[in-house]
Amino acid sequence: MHGDEAGADLSGVELAAAFHRELVGPLLDLMETAAAEVSPFKLASVLLQYPTAALFAGLDHLDAVAAATGHRAARQAFGRFLAWLRVTPPDQVAQHYVATFDLRRRCALYLTYYRFGDTRRRGMAMLEFKAAYRAAGFEPSDAELPDYLPMVLDFAALTGRGQRLLRSRRADLELLRRALAKAGSPYEDVVAAVCAQLPRLSRRELGQVLTAFQTGPPREEARSACHLRADAGSVAATMREDAAADTERTAYAGDRSVDD
Repeated sequence: MHGDEAGADLSGVELAAAFHRELVGPLLDLMETAAAEVSPFKLASVLLQYPTAALFAGLDHLDAVAAATGHRAARQAFGRFLAWLRVTPPDQVAQHYVATFDLRRRCALYLTYYRFGDTRRRGMAMLEFKAAYRAAGFEPSDAELPDYLPMVLDFAALTGRGQRLLRSRRADLELLRRALAKAGSPYEDVVAAVCAQLPRLSRRELGQVLTAFQTGPPREEARSACHLRADAGSVAATMREDAAADTERTAYAGDRSVDD
């Protein structure tokens, strides 16, 4: 069960518990669910997280989930990405993931980053995500920033509120998709699968995309942890935790340089 149906049938407490399970054991939950019952947003969330051994061990089930996706363009995009996973050694996938999402500013998996960078405006934009989570009856996880795409996708898989939040960030998703396409990353197919299930860009959104894509994430406030703390609670502490995790994972990436 997912989408508006899930939001209607779950109480606030039940929804909070379900969302917590999604983030604590996302791949395990997906593997224990019949393919036809898995939301395509859930599949995208799992595929956009750091690739573990469990991901490769579960490729058969992931293929079945992708094949059950109703939207043809999304189904095909998921299929292309999963085919790449099957023929690429796990260590190379891990290296590519780090080089793409951790070392390229334009490919960050944080939906407010491309347009707002490390600025006060980003902290304000993230309040929208926190407000949406709380309106559904739970507090967002402290393990990630509230605009972390896999977390937003988990939210969309559980409730119509989450799908509305995802639709409201359509321009940000398109910026990420274009950045991944420009980088030649197979992960572009996963984001394309998400976009295929959302309305097309409006004229206003397309204008936002074209403007932001030319300039890239702004740098006007080089290290704005103090602003983010003021605007979004514990954001600064979370950023330090993320930086520590990134440092450990970057070992996979060798001597790759930061690519804007």
